[in-house]
Amino acid sequence: MINAAIVGLGRWGQNHVNSVQGKSERLRFVRGVVRHPDAVRDFTGKHGLALSSDYSELLKDPQIQAIVLATPNSLHADQVVAAARAGKAVFCEKPLALTRADAERAVQACREAGVALGVGQDKRFWPSMLELKRVVDSGELGEVLHIEGHFSNDNARKFAYSWRESPDEAPAGSMTSTGIHVLDAFINLVGPVRRVQSQLLTRQTQPAPLDTLATLFEFENGVCGVLSGVRVTPLYWRVHVFGTEGSAEALGATELVLHASGAKLRRLSFDPVNALHYELEAFADAVAGGAAYPVPASHMIQTVSALEAIAQAIKTRTPITLAPS
Repeated sequence: MINAAIVGLGRWGQNHVNSVQGKSERLRFVRGVVRHPDAVRDFTGKHGLALSSDYSELLKDPQIQAIVLATPNSLHADQVVAAARAGKAVFCEKPLALTRADAERAVQACREAGVALGVGQDKRFWPSMLELKRVVDSGELGEVLHIEGHFSNDNARKFAYSWRESPDEAPAGSMTSTGIHVLDAFINLVGPVRRVQSQLLTRQTQPAPLDTLATLFEFENGVCGVLSGVRVTPLYWRVHVFGTEGSAEALGATELVLHASGAKLRRLSFDPVNALHYELEAFADAVAGGAAYPVPASHMIQTVSALEAIAQAIKTRTPITLAPS
């Protein structure tokens, strides 16, 4: 059993605790660190977490083997580096960083310290996405030519305005909150990005952001792609891969639609899973020296690099070519 600490106990940090506490035989949370402890004492008391507001003090605790970060995006890289230097494995909510340089710095610190690094890409654990990955890798679609993705998530209307909507913390609109999951899926399915063009159209910023995003991709292997998002529309997810022999379309967490040349459309349905539970258990396995974490460090860096390029393309209104992966 891995003893872990959670840093940041807002809505998403609490979701992490709820996903495994008392439900996992691989990882449990024993400590929490937040800026305002009084606000979460009921929650931490319910789950048996010691509570403090000092990250530096946490890093000295020999009982803690792993740290889970659910903190503002701009803090991630420095917090990952500090955890690694303290000999702690670290799981960081997405995005790992806001720039490629910071992502590389975080990965290198963990590599040098010999500690496991995980990143919060829970959509990889959705049954629909696992099957989509299997189909693409199997060659059933023939030569892959194109990929499309869409994300919408109306959480901005449901929760109070916070750092998640700050331009400094979310430089590409809703890409850092929801869109990065689609971006990670693209990289997992077809490889690193070579070039992006992007536009973010905003009608209002507060109290709830009202914006739309459209991004055009060229991947290093010659595949092209399109990603779009509407922040306030109800939750919707689609990743669709097109090849010379057919296409496969993941719709949400539990549905996959297969279109094959000369065959009838097939619609596959899967049982829902707790993806947060599975990703934290996968991280625990990596900490314990078992299987490597399912998101390779190269994908972590490539995703942040593409995220940074999208933000630059939005700001400059020009296409951005990425450094080779």
